[in-house]
Amino acid sequence: PQTFEQPSHVRKRRRRCALPAQYKIPAVKITIPTPAKVILLPPLLVLIHFHRMGTRREARERAVQFLFQHDLNPPEHLEEDLNSFWSSQRADAIAEEKGPARWNEPVAVETAPTAEEAEIRLFADPLIRGTVEHRDAIDEHIVARAKNWDLKRMAVVDRNVIRLAVYEMLYREDIPPVVSINEAVDIAKKFSTEDSGKFVNGILDKIKAQLMRPARIVK
Repeated sequence: PQTFEQPSHVRKRRRRCALPAQYKIPAVKITIPTPAKVILLPPLLVLIHFHRMGTRREARERAVQFLFQHDLNPPEHLEEDLNSFWSSQRADAIAEEKGPARWNEPVAVETAPTAEEAEIRLFADPLIRGTVEHRDAIDEHIVARAKNWDLKRMAVVDRNVIRLAVYEMLYREDIPPVVSINEAVDIAKKFSTEDSGKFVNGILDKIKAQLMRPARIVK
C-alpha cells in the first residue's frame, strides 16, 4: 500500500478558506491499496457527511428506545404513542438543558421542534413504523439464524437492535447492509454489553449473506 497526503499547495489553499475556527479540519493521511486515486473532498462536504451520520445514529438510538418500550408495553394506537414518545424526548432534553423543574412548575416545552429534532424524527419514524409493521417476518429471519437462542430469551435491547437492522437490510434498499450492521453493533455495545455487539454482529452477518443485493452499494 501507498500512503497519500494532501499536497502542500492544496493545504495552503485550504488555509485561505474563511471557515470559523470550530469548523477547521486537521490534515489526515489516508492509506489505501494501489493503484488508487486520491479524492479530496471540500471541508464543508466532510462536515455535512459527518453531521448526517451523527443525525442518523441519534435517530436509530431513538428508534431502538421506542421499540424497547413497544416490546414491553405494546400500545393500542401507534401514532399516538409515537407523538407521546417524541414529546417526552423533547421534555427530557429541555429539562437536562435548563435543569430540573421546581415544585409544581413543569419545564415548559416549546411547541415547535428544532430543525435537528425534526431531522431526527424524519429518519426515525419510518424505521419504527416499518419495524413494527414487519416484526413477525423479521422475527422469523432472526430465529432461523440464532441457533440455540429463543427470541424471548434474548435481552430486550439486543433483539430490538437486531429487529431494526434486519428491517433496514430487508426493506430499505437506500441503506447499505454494512451500514445497518455497523450501526446496530455500536448501538448494542452502547445500550447493552460488549458481548451484545458480537452477538448482534453474528446474527446480522448470517442474514446479510442471504441478501440478493450488494452489501456496500445503495440501489
